[in-house]
Amino acid sequence: MKRRLTLHFPREAVHQPITYRLAVDFDIAAKILRAQIAPNQSGTMVVELSGDIDELEAAESWLESQGLALNRAPGQIAVDRDRCVDCGICSSVCPSGALGFTAPAWKLHFEAPRCLVCEQCIPSCPLEAISLVLDQP
Repeated sequence: MKRRLTLHFPREAVHQPITYRLAVDFDIAAKILRAQIAPNQSGTMVVELSGDIDELEAAESWLESQGLALNRAPGQIAVDRDRCVDCGICSSVCPSGALGFTAPAWKLHFEAPRCLVCEQCIPSCPLEAISLVLDQP
């Protein structure tokens, strides 16, 4: 099973080997999608965790016990085609290739199933045509 989480590190926790402990103690693979962490400062990391459902739940509890705040709010990326001018900036930062262009029209296409929801495209769009739409509970 896979889960995408945003981990918020307090200043005291940025030096912990979080991904190593997830692998060794819980047999969880952690794919880092985006990270902004600096020594002696708070930080944020978006990760995709893969593993057994029971181990994932145990790992999440452990992360919280280490002082990390977890954002589990699922959502999806949406592209506003009325605002998009097909500049391609978003496709250059997309790690999964969910945003791209095809010849001969050279119009932006978005493949939602490939999207990791890493949110790197959102701040890259100069026209704010890309947003995160949170799933309704």
